[in-house]
Amino acid sequence: MRRIGFIMEDGFQVMGLAALSAFEFANTILEEPAYCLAVMSERGGSISSSLGVQIGTQALGDFPDTLMVLGELEVRPISEVLRSYIARAGERSRRVAGVCTGAFLLAEAGLLDGRAATTHWAHAKALQDRFPAVRVDDDRIFIRDGHIWTSAGMSAGIDLTLALIEEDHDAALAREVARKLVVYHRRPGGQSQFSALLELEPRSDRVRRALVHARENLCNALTVEELAEAARLSPRQFSRVFRQETGVSPAKAVERLRLEAAKAMLEEGRHALDVVARDTGFADRDRMRRAFLRFFGHPPQSLRRNLRHMEGAA
Repeated sequence: MRRIGFIMEDGFQVMGLAALSAFEFANTILEEPAYCLAVMSERGGSISSSLGVQIGTQALGDFPDTLMVLGELEVRPISEVLRSYIARAGERSRRVAGVCTGAFLLAEAGLLDGRAATTHWAHAKALQDRFPAVRVDDDRIFIRDGHIWTSAGMSAGIDLTLALIEEDHDAALAREVARKLVVYHRRPGGQSQFSALLELEPRSDRVRRALVHARENLCNALTVEELAEAARLSPRQFSRVFRQETGVSPAKAVERLRLEAAKAMLEEGRHALDVVARDTGFADRDRMRRAFLRFFGHPPQSLRRNLRHMEGAA
């Protein structure tokens, strides 16, 4: 049985507790206690979340197989006791993970020096400024560098936890846990913290319907006529309204959605470039390559090489 330790202090974010449910469902599905969970704080006893919800904890003790450090809404300096415990966990525990601003605690303990790490995008600059020895990437869902893991904020902690479960067991169990949690089977670690749908920010349900239709039907040609039909507008009216609400043409928005999907497939590392291009509607790998160069500044092959390099380093 693997012991999973969660470190939380006053001001922790309730969303971080979702990781507990992921491990709980893994135990349920396996029909055996594969994971033993311990919620810890420096002194033990009751602590309060940023919302005032209280939870009981045990004092710091033996080092778990995997230590997960949950972030707080407001980043604060940590005590020497906590810093020392996390630092020693880097040597004693098989894995150490920082969820959201938990990355700051790992950095305080020196575990992120010379490593790649991420955190919630709103805190990424502060993390880089305070800890220049850390290679901060503000646009990743989660990052694994050796035995040290970090994730972005909010729901990204679930993606990290699903990846830990997959490493311990297999992808099938992680998928089943994701289904129990009613979440998308874990997003690849390299997926952007931002989504094209959020960045385009359509104001009306009509344009939003068209974008959702496009994302769910990337294999289609996705002509203006098809999108206009999904929005229940005439093609001419749709093009005008779409540009007014998003600031880009329907063709540019569709390309963004295709790029987002292609990047996610490449992150998974299970598909040939031709398959990725076909399944995301680019038709062929050359068109996909040109789109990657325009938007990301590098070809899709470069992304795949970088991922293999990171996996090899891990």
